[in-house]
Amino acid sequence: MKKSFQLIALLAVAMLGACGGGENEKTETVKVEEKPRVKLASVTARPVDQIQEYTANVEAEVKNNIAPSTPVRIDRIFVEVGDRVSKGQKLVQMDEASLKQAKFMLDNQQIEFNRADELYKVGGISKSQWDAAKMALDIQTTTYKNLMENTALLSPISGIITARNYDNGDMYVGASPVLVVEQITPVKLMINVSELYFAQVKKGTPVAIKVDVYSGEEFTGTVSLVYPTIDPVTRTFPVEVKLANADQKVRPGMFARATLNFGTQEHVVVPDLAVVKQAGSGDRYVYVYKDGKVSYNKVELGRRMGTEYELISGVPNNSQVVIAGQVRLINGAEVEVEK
Repeated sequence: MKKSFQLIALLAVAMLGACGGGENEKTETVKVEEKPRVKLASVTARPVDQIQEYTANVEAEVKNNIAPSTPVRIDRIFVEVGDRVSKGQKLVQMDEASLKQAKFMLDNQQIEFNRADELYKVGGISKSQWDAAKMALDIQTTTYKNLMENTALLSPISGIITARNYDNGDMYVGASPVLVVEQITPVKLMINVSELYFAQVKKGTPVAIKVDVYSGEEFTGTVSLVYPTIDPVTRTFPVEVKLANADQKVRPGMFARATLNFGTQEHVVVPDLAVVKQAGSGDRYVYVYKDGKVSYNKVELGRRMGTEYELISGVPNNSQVVIAGQVRLINGAEVEVEK
């Protein structure tokens, strides 16, 4: 009986303990948010060559369209595309019917004027009549000279024929020139340079030129003309570069790359992994780390040099920048640095 009483007492104590624990103990789950983990790189300013590359199409120094001033039949074309021609060389002979008629009229007008001149000398006609006869002769003389120039078409430059749009016997109607002649010694390139370098570009500045056709070969040109105004939309100014092209290897229409060296400047250089492009815009940013937090700094890029970028602005010298882990970052976020 005594043993039964003890067993009952122990069970009662156990039950009371179980009930007491259910009332006094609560289980709480605390969720600790982890800080974004990032990798850093230390960056400094160093001298960077201010080399800028520009693309352009090669252009002829001079381009002339060879054509008469009025519709006329083509008698003969003396050259073909690719032919080299000299200044003053006869390229095209147009039909001479109009020229012959003009010459006949000029001869008659000369006779009329000579007669009027003799009469004027002896008082047979007035000064106004003499003036009218002289004017008619001058007009006919001009007409004849114009027809001469438009009957035998001469090359105004030494160059190469780059287009032929008609054949012998065709009627020239003015839709396109009979021939095109271009001067390719020298050739030129037109490039648009940032206004940042306006004060540094001078006539005679050397320019390194590469043409895709001649892979690995470099030509040397010079700045021949600097335009005096800045385009307010693009913030650039046009620059003309001439290439002597004595061997005529470079031809109009070729794609070229022109490189200008503006010396060196001290700029911060960062790994390309640090540069973030903002979605929906062309802006670039870099996360800069300081005192456990990151700031979202807008940067202006300069040259790309292999796996690095020159920064014109946006990141102070001797900074630490994020090179991995940017996806979870926002401006001012606290971060944990991976060692």
